[in-house]
Amino acid sequence: MSNIAKAFEDKKAFIAFITAGYPDAEISKDIIRAAAEAGADIIEIGIPFSDPTAEGPVIQAANAAALAGGITTDKIFDMVEELRRDISIPLCFMTYANVVYSYGTGSEDFIKKCAQTGIDGIILPDVPFEEKQEFDEVCRRHEVDFISLVAPTSKERISMIAGEASGFVYVVSSLGVTGVRNEITTDIGGMVSLIKEATDVPCAVGFGISTPEQAKKMASLSDGAIVGSAIIKIISGHGKDAPAKVYEYVKEMADAVHSAH
Repeated sequence: MSNIAKAFEDKKAFIAFITAGYPDAEISKDIIRAAAEAGADIIEIGIPFSDPTAEGPVIQAANAAALAGGITTDKIFDMVEELRRDISIPLCFMTYANVVYSYGTGSEDFIKKCAQTGIDGIILPDVPFEEKQEFDEVCRRHEVDFISLVAPTSKERISMIAGEASGFVYVVSSLGVTGVRNEITTDIGGMVSLIKEATDVPCAVGFGISTPEQAKKMASLSDGAIVGSAIIKIISGHGKDAPAKVYEYVKEMADAVHSAH
């Protein structure tokens, strides 16, 4: 069982997304530490990309600011090495195929470096199931989970995607891009049932979750909840004071998820 799958043992998992290098490299390290201390079970670290097709305006703006501030993939790997001195929970990268391809000589170099620095999984939302093999093979070789996504439009493909999943299955709650939503109307229970029929790999729901009530509800329907845009909004509003504010928010959200049944 992978470190990521273990994070779901005996409890629902709260997964926090944080953009590396936003508002700057030092503060983003403190934010990641704060989220871990507050009870996040897994942290997704976003590697900024100039054309993040799955992201809404909040995370797009964070990507642009981090890139303008000089963040690079190598600097993010250095960040992870430093963070691994005091953070033991699973860490994943969330980024895009171009970032992986353009690192060194390609996916082999990137994923090997993930394994060396302590990254447990990668999420590439722009890689469809039919094209995942080239990444998945390298990930398995280096014992890094390649996280699969299923969306409301996946329908008959959900069982197929879930059947080959590792780490956890990322259940996309809503159509469109990431961002806070007042209400999630997708039949999450139906999607989760199809996943559970196909695999023992846990699944967590993301896209649109921002309140403890939403997080608890989504976790009660699945194995966990993922929150990104709401955290990035807090960071954008508080700058150097963001670590303390993120700690408060993540603690509230993690407590809600951990209380779900």
